[in-house]
Amino acid sequence: MEKQSSDQMKIGDEEKHGTRRLGGLRTMPFVISNETFEKVASFGLLPNMILYLTREYHMSNATGTNVLFLWSAISNFMPILGAFISDSFLGRFSVIAMGTVISLVGISMLWLTAVLPQARPPHCASPLIEPCASPTAAQLALLFSSFALMSIGAGGIRPCSLAFGADQFYNPSDPKNKRVLQSFFNWYYASVGLAIMISITVIVYIQVKVGWVVGFGVPAGLMFLSTVMFLVGSPLYIKLKPNKSLFISFAQVMEAAWNNRDLTLPPIESGEAVWYFHKGSKLIAPTEKLRFLNKACMIRNSEDIEKDGRAVNPWKLCTVKQVEELKALIKVLPIWSSGIMIAVTLSQHSFPVLQAISMDRHLVPGGFQIPAGSFGLFAMISLMIWVAAYDRIIVPLLSKFTKRSQGFSLKERMGMGLVVSCVATAVAATVEHKRRTTAVRQGLADHPYATVHMSAMWLVPQYSLIGIAEALNAIGQIEFYYSQFPKSMASIGVALFSLGMAVGNLIGSLIVSIINSETKKHGKVSWVSNSLNKGHYDYYYWVLTILSVINVFYYLLCCWAFGSLEKENNKEWDEGEDTQDELESDDLAKGKGSPRLIY
Repeated sequence: MEKQSSDQMKIGDEEKHGTRRLGGLRTMPFVISNETFEKVASFGLLPNMILYLTREYHMSNATGTNVLFLWSAISNFMPILGAFISDSFLGRFSVIAMGTVISLVGISMLWLTAVLPQARPPHCASPLIEPCASPTAAQLALLFSSFALMSIGAGGIRPCSLAFGADQFYNPSDPKNKRVLQSFFNWYYASVGLAIMISITVIVYIQVKVGWVVGFGVPAGLMFLSTVMFLVGSPLYIKLKPNKSLFISFAQVMEAAWNNRDLTLPPIESGEAVWYFHKGSKLIAPTEKLRFLNKACMIRNSEDIEKDGRAVNPWKLCTVKQVEELKALIKVLPIWSSGIMIAVTLSQHSFPVLQAISMDRHLVPGGFQIPAGSFGLFAMISLMIWVAAYDRIIVPLLSKFTKRSQGFSLKERMGMGLVVSCVATAVAATVEHKRRTTAVRQGLADHPYATVHMSAMWLVPQYSLIGIAEALNAIGQIEFYYSQFPKSMASIGVALFSLGMAVGNLIGSLIVSIINSETKKHGKVSWVSNSLNKGHYDYYYWVLTILSVINVFYYLLCCWAFGSLEKENNKEWDEGEDTQDELESDDLAKGKGSPRLIY
Protein backbone atom coordinates (compact mmCIF):
# COMPACT_ATOMS: atom_id res chain seq x y z
CA MET A 1 0.00 0.00 0.00
CA GLU A 2 1.57 3.22 -1.11
CA LYS A 3 1.70 5.95 1.53
CA GLN A 4 2.19 9.63 0.88
CA SER A 5 5.40 11.02 2.32
CA SER A 6 5.50 13.98 4.69
CA ASP A 7 7.63 15.92 2.23
CA GLN A 8 6.04 15.01 -1.09
CA MET A 9 6.34 17.93 -3.43
CA LYS A 10 3.76 19.56 -5.58
CA ILE A 11 5.68 19.18 -8.80
CA GLY A 12 4.11 19.86 -12.13
CA ASP A 13 5.52 19.15 -15.55
CA GLU A 14 9.21 18.97 -16.17
CA GLU A 15 11.35 21.08 -18.46
CA LYS A 16 12.15 19.71 -21.89
CA HIS A 17 15.53 18.41 -20.75
CA GLY A 18 14.25 16.74 -17.60
CA THR A 19 14.92 19.47 -15.05
CA ARG A 20 12.24 20.70 -12.70
CA ARG A 21 10.36 23.84 -13.54
CA LEU A 22 9.35 24.60 -9.95
CA GLY A 23 11.27 26.48 -7.29
CA GLY A 24 14.60 28.20 -7.72
CA LEU A 25 15.64 31.84 -7.67
CA ARG A 26 12.63 33.07 -9.62
CA THR A 27 10.37 32.32 -6.63
CA MET A 28 12.43 34.47 -4.25
CA PRO A 29 10.76 37.85 -5.03
CA PHE A 30 7.41 36.34 -4.08
CA VAL A 31 8.64 34.55 -0.95
CA ILE A 32 10.96 37.21 0.48
CA SER A 33 8.58 40.10 -0.20
CA ASN A 34 5.95 38.30 1.84
CA GLU A 35 7.80 38.48 5.15
CA THR A 36 9.60 41.76 4.47
CA PHE A 37 6.30 43.58 3.87
CA GLU A 38 4.85 41.95 6.98
CA LYS A 39 7.87 43.17 8.95
CA VAL A 40 7.54 46.70 7.56
CA ALA A 41 3.88 46.75 8.53
CA SER A 42 4.17 45.25 12.02
CA PHE A 43 7.39 46.97 13.15
CA GLY A 44 6.23 50.24 11.62
CA LEU A 45 3.06 50.17 13.72
CA LEU A 46 4.65 49.33 17.06
CA PRO A 47 6.87 52.37 17.92
CA ASN A 48 4.10 55.00 17.87
CA MET A 49 1.23 52.75 18.95
CA ILE A 50 1.46 53.93 22.57
CA LEU A 51 0.69 57.46 21.32
CA TYR A 52 -2.30 56.19 19.36
CA LEU A 53 -3.71 54.38 22.39
CA THR A 54 -3.23 57.29 24.80
CA ARG A 55 -4.29 60.13 22.50
CA GLU A 56 -7.08 58.50 20.49
CA TYR A 57 -8.42 55.89 22.94
CA HIS A 58 -7.65 57.89 26.10
CA MET A 59 -5.83 55.02 27.79
CA SER A 60 -3.40 55.69 30.57
CA ASN A 61 0.29 55.12 29.91
CA ALA A 62 0.24 51.99 32.09
CA THR A 63 -2.83 50.53 30.40
CA GLY A 64 -1.54 51.28 26.93
CA THR A 65 1.85 49.77 27.76
CA ASN A 66 0.23 46.60 29.11
CA VAL A 67 -1.83 46.27 25.93
CA LEU A 68 1.32 46.53 23.81
CA PHE A 69 3.21 44.06 26.01
CA LEU A 70 0.39 41.56 25.56
CA TRP A 71 0.30 42.17 21.80
CA SER A 72 4.07 41.63 21.51
CA ALA A 73 3.94 38.50 23.66
CA ILE A 74 1.21 36.93 21.52
CA SER A 75 3.06 37.87 18.33
CA ASN A 76 6.26 36.23 19.59
CA PHE A 77 4.64 33.00 20.74
CA MET A 78 2.20 32.47 17.88
CA PRO A 79 4.96 31.30 15.46
CA ILE A 80 5.34 28.13 17.54
CA LEU A 81 1.68 27.25 16.99
CA GLY A 82 1.92 28.22 13.34
CA ALA A 83 4.97 25.99 12.88
CA PHE A 84 3.28 22.95 14.39
CA ILE A 85 0.16 23.46 12.29
CA SER A 86 2.31 23.87 9.19
CA ASP A 87 4.50 20.82 9.73
CA SER A 88 1.73 18.63 11.11
CA PHE A 89 -1.44 19.42 9.17
CA LEU A 90 -1.62 22.04 6.43
CA GLY A 91 1.87 22.53 4.98
CA ARG A 92 3.91 25.72 4.77
CA PHE A 93 2.29 27.23 1.69
CA SER A 94 -1.24 27.00 3.10
CA VAL A 95 -0.22 28.40 6.50
CA ILE A 96 1.70 31.32 4.94
CA ALA A 97 -1.18 32.10 2.58
CA MET A 98 -3.71 32.10 5.41
CA GLY A 99 -1.39 34.08 7.68
CA THR A 100 -0.89 36.71 4.98
CA VAL A 101 -4.62 37.14 4.42
CA ILE A 102 -5.33 37.26 8.18
CA SER A 103 -2.60 39.90 8.66
CA LEU A 104 -4.11 41.95 5.84
CA VAL A 105 -7.53 41.81 7.49
CA GLY A 106 -6.03 42.79 10.87
CA ILE A 107 -4.10 45.78 9.52
CA SER A 108 -7.13 46.88 7.49
CA MET A 109 -9.25 46.79 10.65
CA LEU A 110 -6.67 48.93 12.46
CA TRP A 111 -6.70 51.36 9.54
CA LEU A 112 -10.49 51.57 9.84
CA THR A 113 -10.16 52.63 13.47
CA ALA A 114 -8.26 55.68 12.21
CA VAL A 115 -10.57 56.35 9.23
CA LEU A 116 -13.93 56.01 11.00
CA PRO A 117 -14.57 58.55 13.79
CA GLN A 118 -17.21 56.19 15.22
CA ALA A 119 -14.48 53.59 15.86
CA ARG A 120 -12.83 55.82 18.49
CA PRO A 121 -14.04 57.81 21.52
CA PRO A 122 -14.87 61.49 20.91
CA HIS A 123 -11.83 63.71 20.57
CA CYS A 124 -10.58 65.15 23.86
CA ALA A 125 -8.73 68.46 23.49
CA SER A 126 -7.33 68.69 27.06
CA PRO A 127 -7.10 65.20 28.59
CA LEU A 128 -5.16 66.50 31.61
CA ILE A 129 -7.82 69.10 32.45
CA GLU A 130 -11.20 67.73 31.41
CA PRO A 131 -12.39 64.13 31.75
CA CYS A 132 -12.28 62.20 28.50
CA ALA A 133 -14.82 59.65 27.33
CA SER A 134 -13.67 56.05 27.63
CA PRO A 135 -13.87 53.77 24.60
CA THR A 136 -16.96 51.61 24.33
CA ALA A 137 -16.85 47.82 24.37
CA ALA A 138 -17.46 47.74 20.61
CA GLN A 139 -14.64 50.19 19.93
CA LEU A 140 -12.23 48.17 22.05
CA ALA A 141 -13.41 44.95 20.41
CA LEU A 142 -12.54 46.33 16.96
CA LEU A 143 -9.12 47.55 18.14
CA PHE A 144 -8.17 44.38 20.01
CA SER A 145 -9.46 42.19 17.20
CA SER A 146 -7.11 43.94 14.80
CA PHE A 147 -4.18 43.29 17.17
CA ALA A 148 -5.19 39.64 17.58
CA LEU A 149 -5.52 39.06 13.84
CA MET A 150 -2.12 40.63 13.15
CA SER A 151 -0.55 38.38 15.79
CA ILE A 152 -2.22 35.30 14.32
CA GLY A 153 -1.09 36.31 10.84
CA ALA A 154 2.48 36.81 12.04
CA GLY A 155 2.33 33.32 13.56
CA GLY A 156 1.58 31.93 10.12
CA ILE A 157 4.15 33.94 8.17
CA ARG A 158 7.25 34.20 10.35
CA PRO A 159 8.00 30.53 11.17
CA CYS A 160 7.18 29.19 7.71
CA SER A 161 8.42 31.80 5.26
CA LEU A 162 12.14 31.09 5.71
CA ALA A 163 11.70 27.30 5.58
CA PHE A 164 9.36 27.63 2.59
CA GLY A 165 12.00 29.69 0.78
CA ALA A 166 14.63 27.03 1.52
CA ASP A 167 12.25 24.41 0.08
CA GLN A 168 12.48 26.14 -3.27
CA PHE A 169 16.15 25.09 -3.51
CA TYR A 170 15.46 21.45 -2.69
CA ASN A 171 17.91 19.35 -4.71
CA PRO A 172 19.50 16.51 -2.69
CA SER A 173 21.71 15.37 -5.58
CA ASP A 174 23.46 18.73 -5.98
CA PRO A 175 26.68 18.92 -3.89
CA LYS A 176 26.48 22.73 -4.02
CA ASN A 177 23.02 22.75 -2.43
CA LYS A 178 24.33 23.49 1.09
CA ARG A 179 26.26 26.51 -0.17
CA VAL A 180 23.18 27.79 -2.01
CA LEU A 181 21.10 27.39 1.15
CA GLN A 182 23.68 29.24 3.25
CA SER A 183 23.66 32.15 0.81
CA PHE A 184 19.86 32.16 0.86
CA PHE A 185 19.75 32.24 4.68
CA ASN A 186 22.18 35.17 4.81
CA TRP A 187 20.41 37.31 2.19
CA TYR A 188 16.97 36.47 3.55
CA TYR A 189 17.95 37.68 7.01
CA ALA A 190 19.52 40.80 5.53
CA SER A 191 16.31 41.59 3.63
CA VAL A 192 14.36 41.33 6.88
CA GLY A 193 16.84 43.71 8.50
CA LEU A 194 16.35 46.18 5.66
CA ALA A 195 12.57 45.93 6.13
CA ILE A 196 12.93 46.75 9.82
CA MET A 197 15.14 49.75 8.96
CA ILE A 198 12.48 51.09 6.62
CA SER A 199 9.70 50.50 9.10
CA ILE A 200 11.33 52.36 12.02
CA THR A 201 12.22 55.32 9.84
CA VAL A 202 9.84 55.87 6.92
CA ILE A 203 6.62 54.47 8.42
CA VAL A 204 7.15 56.18 11.77
CA TYR A 205 7.96 59.47 10.02
CA ILE A 206 4.75 59.25 7.97
CA GLN A 207 2.69 58.67 11.12
CA VAL A 208 4.22 61.66 12.87
CA LYS A 209 4.12 64.09 9.94
CA VAL A 210 0.99 63.06 7.99
CA GLY A 211 -1.28 61.39 10.53
CA TRP A 212 -2.75 58.06 11.53
CA VAL A 213 -4.97 57.54 8.46
CA VAL A 214 -2.03 57.61 6.04
CA GLY A 215 0.36 56.15 8.63
CA PHE A 216 -1.80 53.04 9.01
CA GLY A 217 -2.91 53.04 5.37
CA VAL A 218 0.63 52.60 4.01
CA PRO A 219 1.27 49.35 5.97
CA ALA A 220 -2.17 48.09 4.91
CA GLY A 221 -1.31 48.82 1.27
CA LEU A 222 2.03 47.03 1.59
CA MET A 223 0.33 44.02 3.15
CA PHE A 224 -2.17 43.93 0.28
CA LEU A 225 0.71 43.98 -2.21
CA SER A 226 2.41 41.18 -0.26
CA THR A 227 -0.74 39.05 -0.37
CA VAL A 228 -1.19 39.51 -4.10
CA MET A 229 2.46 38.77 -4.92
CA PHE A 230 2.61 35.63 -2.79
CA LEU A 231 -0.56 34.17 -4.26
CA VAL A 232 0.42 35.09 -7.83
CA GLY A 233 3.63 33.09 -7.41
CA SER A 234 1.73 29.98 -6.32
CA PRO A 235 2.15 28.03 -9.61
CA LEU A 236 5.95 28.34 -9.34
CA TYR A 237 6.41 26.98 -5.81
CA ILE A 238 7.66 23.64 -4.60
CA LYS A 239 5.11 22.65 -1.94
CA LEU A 240 5.79 20.02 0.68
CA LYS A 241 2.72 18.45 2.18
CA PRO A 242 2.70 16.71 5.60
CA ASN A 243 0.69 13.57 6.19
CA LYS A 244 0.71 13.26 9.96
CA SER A 245 0.48 15.30 13.13
CA LEU A 246 3.74 15.86 14.96
CA PHE A 247 1.74 16.46 18.13
CA ILE A 248 0.37 12.94 17.91
CA SER A 249 3.68 11.47 16.76
CA PHE A 250 5.59 12.88 19.73
CA ALA A 251 2.87 11.77 22.13
CA GLN A 252 2.94 8.27 20.63
CA VAL A 253 6.71 7.98 21.13
CA MET A 254 6.51 9.04 24.77
CA GLU A 255 3.53 6.77 25.43
CA ALA A 256 5.15 3.79 23.68
CA ALA A 257 8.43 4.32 25.56
CA TRP A 258 6.50 4.35 28.84
CA ASN A 259 4.45 1.28 27.92
CA ASN A 260 7.65 -0.59 27.01
CA ARG A 261 9.63 0.59 30.02
CA ASP A 262 9.96 -3.00 31.28
CA LEU A 263 11.90 -4.04 28.17
CA THR A 264 15.67 -4.39 28.24
CA LEU A 265 17.42 -2.40 25.56
CA PRO A 266 19.66 -4.49 23.31
CA PRO A 267 22.80 -3.11 21.61
CA ILE A 268 22.02 -0.73 18.75
CA GLU A 269 23.77 -3.02 16.26
CA SER A 270 21.76 -6.06 17.39
CA GLY A 271 20.00 -6.37 14.02
CA GLU A 272 17.03 -5.09 12.02
CA ALA A 273 14.63 -7.59 13.62
CA VAL A 274 14.69 -5.68 16.91
CA TRP A 275 13.72 -2.23 15.63
CA TYR A 276 10.52 -1.24 13.84
CA PHE A 277 10.93 0.77 10.63
CA HIS A 278 9.11 1.04 7.34
CA LYS A 279 10.45 -0.83 4.37
CA GLY A 280 13.12 1.16 2.55
CA SER A 281 13.67 3.61 5.39
CA LYS A 282 17.21 4.94 5.78
CA LEU A 283 16.78 4.97 9.56
CA ILE A 284 16.75 1.29 10.48
CA ALA A 285 18.15 1.65 14.03
CA PRO A 286 17.91 4.42 16.63
CA THR A 287 20.91 6.39 17.85
CA GLU A 288 22.60 5.91 21.21
CA LYS A 289 21.59 9.31 22.57
CA LEU A 290 18.45 9.49 24.72
CA ARG A 291 18.39 5.67 24.74
CA PHE A 292 15.32 5.47 26.98
CA LEU A 293 13.20 6.58 24.01
CA ASN A 294 14.49 3.66 21.93
CA LYS A 295 12.08 1.35 23.74
CA ALA A 296 9.28 3.01 21.74
CA CYS A 297 10.50 1.35 18.53
CA MET A 298 11.40 -2.07 19.97
CA ILE A 299 9.37 -4.95 18.53
CA ARG A 300 7.98 -7.22 21.27
CA ASN A 301 6.73 -9.89 18.88
CA SER A 302 5.65 -10.25 15.26
CA GLU A 303 1.98 -9.91 16.22
CA ASP A 304 2.55 -6.20 16.87
CA ILE A 305 2.85 -5.61 13.10
CA GLU A 306 0.08 -6.05 10.53
CA LYS A 307 0.60 -7.76 7.17
CA ASP A 308 0.94 -4.43 5.36
CA GLY A 309 3.76 -3.40 7.69
CA ARG A 310 1.78 -1.01 9.89
CA ALA A 311 1.91 -1.17 13.68
CA VAL A 312 -1.18 -2.75 15.23
CA ASN A 313 -1.14 -0.13 18.00
CA PRO A 314 0.97 2.98 17.19
CA TRP A 315 0.76 3.98 20.86
CA LYS A 316 2.78 0.89 21.78
CA LEU A 317 5.09 0.63 18.78
CA CYS A 318 6.56 3.56 16.82
CA THR A 319 9.00 3.74 13.93
CA VAL A 320 12.66 4.55 14.35
CA LYS A 321 11.99 7.74 12.37
CA GLN A 322 9.37 8.90 14.88
CA VAL A 323 11.77 8.30 17.75
CA GLU A 324 14.57 10.21 16.01
CA GLU A 325 12.28 13.16 15.26
CA LEU A 326 11.50 13.59 18.95
CA LYS A 327 15.17 13.14 19.81
CA ALA A 328 16.10 15.85 17.31
CA LEU A 329 13.82 18.33 19.08
CA ILE A 330 15.05 17.39 22.56
CA LYS A 331 18.75 17.41 21.61
CA VAL A 332 18.77 20.98 20.27
CA LEU A 333 17.05 22.46 23.34
CA PRO A 334 20.27 22.97 25.38
CA ILE A 335 21.96 24.86 22.52
CA TRP A 336 18.70 26.74 21.95
CA SER A 337 18.69 27.80 25.61
CA SER A 338 22.18 29.26 25.18
CA GLY A 339 20.65 31.75 22.73
CA ILE A 340 18.33 33.26 25.34
CA MET A 341 21.03 35.46 26.86
CA ILE A 342 22.04 36.98 23.53
CA ALA A 343 18.33 37.62 22.96
CA VAL A 344 18.44 39.74 26.13
CA THR A 345 21.36 41.70 24.67
CA LEU A 346 19.65 42.16 21.32
CA SER A 347 16.54 43.48 23.11
CA GLN A 348 18.33 46.41 24.76
CA HIS A 349 16.39 49.21 23.05
CA SER A 350 15.17 51.56 25.79
CA PHE A 351 18.34 52.36 27.72
CA PRO A 352 20.50 53.21 24.67
CA VAL A 353 17.77 55.60 23.53
CA LEU A 354 17.82 57.31 26.93
CA GLN A 355 21.59 57.59 26.65
CA ALA A 356 21.33 59.11 23.17
CA ILE A 357 18.77 61.69 24.33
CA SER A 358 21.23 62.95 26.98
CA MET A 359 24.10 63.31 24.49
CA ASP A 360 24.96 65.59 21.56
CA ARG A 361 23.34 63.93 18.51
CA HIS A 362 24.53 66.39 15.86
CA LEU A 363 26.56 64.90 13.04
CA VAL A 364 28.41 68.19 12.80
CA PRO A 365 28.10 71.23 15.10
CA GLY A 366 24.86 73.01 14.25
CA GLY A 367 24.02 70.46 11.57
CA PHE A 368 21.53 67.62 11.28
CA GLN A 369 20.56 65.98 14.57
CA ILE A 370 20.01 62.20 14.52
CA PRO A 371 16.78 61.15 16.28
CA ALA A 372 17.53 59.19 19.44
CA GLY A 373 15.44 56.25 18.29
CA SER A 374 17.26 55.99 14.97
CA PHE A 375 20.62 54.83 16.33
CA GLY A 376 19.37 51.28 15.97
CA LEU A 377 19.96 51.75 12.25
CA PHE A 378 23.69 51.32 12.89
CA ALA A 379 23.05 47.79 14.12
CA MET A 380 21.06 46.96 10.99
CA ILE A 381 23.68 48.52 8.72
CA SER A 382 26.52 46.56 10.35
CA LEU A 383 24.43 43.38 10.10
CA MET A 384 23.91 43.78 6.37
CA ILE A 385 27.53 44.77 5.74
CA TRP A 386 28.72 41.69 7.63
CA VAL A 387 26.32 39.39 5.76
CA ALA A 388 27.48 40.73 2.40
CA ALA A 389 31.17 40.61 3.33
CA TYR A 390 30.91 37.14 4.85
CA ASP A 391 28.96 35.68 1.94
CA ARG A 392 31.01 37.21 -0.86
CA ILE A 393 34.50 37.72 0.60
CA ILE A 394 35.15 35.80 3.84
CA VAL A 395 33.62 32.44 2.83
CA PRO A 396 35.55 32.19 -0.48
CA LEU A 397 38.80 33.05 1.33
CA LEU A 398 38.18 30.61 4.17
CA SER A 399 37.24 27.82 1.78
CA LYS A 400 40.74 27.98 0.27
CA PHE A 401 42.35 27.25 3.65
CA THR A 402 39.74 25.11 5.45
CA LYS A 403 38.54 23.20 2.38
CA ARG A 404 34.99 23.80 3.61
CA SER A 405 32.68 25.51 1.17
CA GLN A 406 30.58 26.96 4.02
CA GLY A 407 33.33 28.94 5.78
CA PHE A 408 32.96 28.80 9.56
CA SER A 409 30.90 25.91 10.91
CA LEU A 410 27.48 26.62 12.41
CA LYS A 411 28.75 26.04 15.95
CA GLU A 412 31.69 28.36 15.36
CA ARG A 413 29.45 31.13 14.03
CA MET A 414 27.00 30.85 16.91
CA GLY A 415 29.85 30.87 19.44
CA MET A 416 31.51 33.85 17.76
CA GLY A 417 28.20 35.71 17.96
CA LEU A 418 27.99 35.06 21.71
CA VAL A 419 31.57 36.32 22.21
CA VAL A 420 30.92 39.47 20.17
CA SER A 421 27.78 40.14 22.25
CA CYS A 422 29.98 40.05 25.40
CA VAL A 423 32.28 42.63 23.82
CA ALA A 424 29.26 44.75 22.84
CA THR A 425 27.89 44.97 26.39
CA ALA A 426 31.40 45.64 27.76
CA VAL A 427 31.80 48.51 25.27
CA ALA A 428 28.34 49.79 26.27
CA ALA A 429 29.38 49.76 29.93
CA THR A 430 32.61 51.60 29.17
CA VAL A 431 30.87 54.27 27.08
CA GLU A 432 28.19 54.79 29.73
CA HIS A 433 30.86 55.12 32.42
CA LYS A 434 32.55 57.84 30.34
CA ARG A 435 29.19 59.56 29.67
CA ARG A 436 28.25 59.58 33.35
CA THR A 437 31.72 60.74 34.44
CA THR A 438 31.57 63.55 31.90
CA ALA A 439 28.12 64.61 33.16
CA VAL A 440 29.31 64.71 36.77
CA ARG A 441 32.43 66.65 35.81
CA GLN A 442 30.26 69.19 33.96
CA GLY A 443 28.05 69.63 37.05
CA LEU A 444 25.01 67.92 35.54
CA ALA A 445 24.51 65.23 38.18
CA ASP A 446 21.37 67.00 39.47
CA HIS A 447 20.09 67.86 35.99
CA PRO A 448 18.70 64.63 34.49
CA TYR A 449 17.39 66.31 31.33
CA ALA A 450 20.50 68.34 30.50
CA THR A 451 22.56 67.45 27.46
CA VAL A 452 26.06 66.19 28.19
CA HIS A 453 28.75 67.72 26.01
CA MET A 454 29.71 64.36 24.54
CA SER A 455 28.97 63.11 21.06
CA ALA A 456 26.31 60.42 20.77
CA MET A 457 28.46 58.82 18.06
CA TRP A 458 30.22 57.08 20.95
CA LEU A 459 27.19 54.76 20.93
CA VAL A 460 27.83 53.61 17.35
CA PRO A 461 30.46 50.94 18.26
CA GLN A 462 28.14 49.09 20.64
CA TYR A 463 25.31 49.18 18.10
CA SER A 464 27.64 47.94 15.36
CA LEU A 465 28.90 45.08 17.53
CA ILE A 466 25.32 44.11 18.36
CA GLY A 467 24.53 43.95 14.64
CA ILE A 468 27.53 41.68 13.97
CA ALA A 469 26.64 39.47 16.94
CA GLU A 470 23.11 39.10 15.61
CA ALA A 471 24.34 38.30 12.11
CA LEU A 472 26.62 35.57 13.46
CA ASN A 473 24.44 33.98 16.12
CA ALA A 474 20.91 34.52 14.85
CA ILE A 475 21.57 33.32 11.31
CA GLY A 476 23.70 30.50 12.70
CA GLN A 477 20.86 29.43 14.99
CA ILE A 478 18.33 29.30 12.16
CA GLU A 479 20.68 27.30 9.93
CA PHE A 480 21.52 24.98 12.83
CA TYR A 481 17.88 24.15 13.54
CA TYR A 482 17.20 23.67 9.85
CA SER A 483 20.15 21.27 9.51
CA GLN A 484 19.24 19.17 12.54
CA PHE A 485 15.57 18.60 11.76
CA PRO A 486 14.00 16.62 8.94
CA LYS A 487 12.23 18.77 6.36
CA SER A 488 8.91 17.80 7.96
CA MET A 489 9.96 19.79 11.07
CA ALA A 490 11.81 22.70 9.43
CA SER A 491 9.24 25.35 10.37
CA ILE A 492 9.44 24.29 14.01
CA GLY A 493 13.18 24.83 13.86
CA VAL A 494 12.73 28.37 12.56
CA ALA A 495 10.06 29.07 15.20
CA LEU A 496 12.49 28.10 17.96
CA PHE A 497 14.48 31.26 17.26
CA SER A 498 11.35 33.38 17.67
CA LEU A 499 10.57 31.57 20.91
CA GLY A 500 14.09 32.26 22.16
CA MET A 501 13.63 35.97 21.48
CA ALA A 502 10.32 35.93 23.35
CA VAL A 503 11.88 34.23 26.38
CA GLY A 504 14.83 36.61 26.15
CA ASN A 505 12.47 39.60 26.39
CA LEU A 506 10.91 38.15 29.53
CA ILE A 507 14.31 37.41 31.08
CA GLY A 508 15.51 40.92 30.21
CA SER A 509 12.50 42.40 31.98
CA LEU A 510 13.18 40.18 34.99
CA ILE A 511 16.84 41.28 35.16
CA VAL A 512 15.86 44.97 35.12
CA SER A 513 13.22 44.41 37.81
CA ILE A 514 15.64 42.56 40.10
CA ILE A 515 18.40 45.15 39.66
CA ASN A 516 15.96 48.00 40.26
CA SER A 517 14.48 46.48 43.43
CA GLU A 518 17.78 45.32 44.94
CA THR A 519 19.89 48.41 44.25
CA LYS A 520 17.41 50.96 45.61
CA LYS A 521 17.05 49.31 49.01
CA HIS A 522 17.86 51.30 52.14
CA GLY A 523 17.24 54.60 50.36
CA LYS A 524 19.95 54.17 47.76
CA VAL A 525 19.60 55.36 44.17
CA SER A 526 18.70 52.56 41.77
CA TRP A 527 21.27 51.63 39.13
CA VAL A 528 18.51 52.07 36.55
CA SER A 529 17.16 55.29 38.04
CA ASN A 530 15.05 57.69 35.97
CA SER A 531 18.03 60.03 36.22
CA LEU A 532 20.85 58.56 34.15
CA ASN A 533 23.41 60.82 35.80
CA LYS A 534 22.49 59.64 39.31
CA GLY A 535 22.04 56.00 38.39
CA HIS A 536 24.67 53.52 37.31
CA TYR A 537 23.64 52.12 33.95
CA ASP A 538 27.27 51.18 33.43
CA TYR A 539 26.93 48.70 36.31
CA TYR A 540 23.82 47.31 34.66
CA TYR A 541 25.76 46.72 31.43
CA TRP A 542 28.53 45.01 33.39
CA VAL A 543 25.96 42.65 34.87
CA LEU A 544 24.84 41.77 31.35
CA THR A 545 28.49 41.28 30.36
CA ILE A 546 29.14 38.88 33.24
CA LEU A 547 25.98 36.89 32.47
CA SER A 548 26.95 36.79 28.78
CA VAL A 549 30.44 35.49 29.58
CA ILE A 550 28.95 32.77 31.78
CA ASN A 551 26.60 31.95 28.90
CA VAL A 552 29.58 31.46 26.54
CA PHE A 553 30.95 28.72 28.81
CA TYR A 554 27.47 27.24 29.09
CA TYR A 555 27.29 27.19 25.28
CA LEU A 556 30.64 25.36 25.07
CA LEU A 557 29.30 22.78 27.52
CA CYS A 558 26.15 22.36 25.42
CA CYS A 559 28.24 21.92 22.26
CA TRP A 560 30.36 19.27 23.98
CA ALA A 561 27.24 17.42 25.13
CA PHE A 562 25.67 17.66 21.68
CA GLY A 563 28.64 16.06 19.97
CA SER A 564 29.97 16.44 16.47
CA LEU A 565 27.74 18.50 14.22
CA GLU A 566 29.30 16.91 11.17
CA LYS A 567 28.47 13.47 12.52
CA GLU A 568 24.90 14.51 13.17
CA ASN A 569 24.55 15.97 9.70
CA ASN A 570 25.71 12.70 8.18
CA LYS A 571 22.65 11.01 9.60
CA GLU A 572 20.38 10.53 6.64
CA TRP A 573 16.85 11.54 7.46
CA ASP A 574 14.37 9.60 5.42
CA GLU A 575 11.93 12.20 4.29
CA GLY A 576 9.41 9.58 3.29
CA GLU A 577 8.14 6.36 4.73
CA ASP A 578 9.19 3.97 2.00
CA THR A 579 11.70 3.36 -0.74
CA GLN A 580 9.41 4.63 -3.47
CA ASP A 581 9.42 8.19 -2.14
CA GLU A 582 13.19 8.37 -2.04
CA LEU A 583 13.64 6.77 -5.45
CA GLU A 584 11.26 9.28 -6.99
CA SER A 585 13.14 12.19 -5.42
CA ASP A 586 16.46 10.91 -6.71
CA ASP A 587 15.04 10.23 -10.16
CA LEU A 588 13.49 13.69 -10.36
CA ALA A 589 16.79 15.29 -9.42
CA LYS A 590 18.38 13.38 -12.28
CA GLY A 591 15.57 14.22 -14.68
CA LYS A 592 14.00 10.77 -14.68
CA GLY A 593 10.62 9.35 -13.79
CA SER A 594 7.21 10.87 -13.23
CA PRO A 595 6.37 12.53 -9.90
CA ARG A 596 3.24 11.90 -7.91
CA LEU A 597 1.17 15.07 -7.77
CA ILE A 598 -0.16 16.75 -4.64
CA TYR A 599 -2.84 19.37 -5.26
